[in-house]
Amino acid sequence: MTGIETATLSAGFRISIPKTIRTARDWQAGQVFAFIPKGEGMLLVPVPKREELAGLARGARPRDYRDRADRV
Repeated sequence: MTGIETATLSAGFRISIPKTIRTARDWQAGQVFAFIPKGEGMLLVPVPKREELAGLARGARPRDYRDRADRV
């Protein structure tokens, strides 16, 4: 991926992600994305599958985290 890639919003409110970006990120058809507002723009973030999250918090110590009752 080099430079800035652009896409056009169609009359049906659809945007095609440029092939160079899809290939570089290994995004597939049917993949789910989240749109996160960021200032004047929008972040497009792939939503991970449950299997991809397995073991993500391995080694975390939950006793060191604050409880909801501690919040101000």
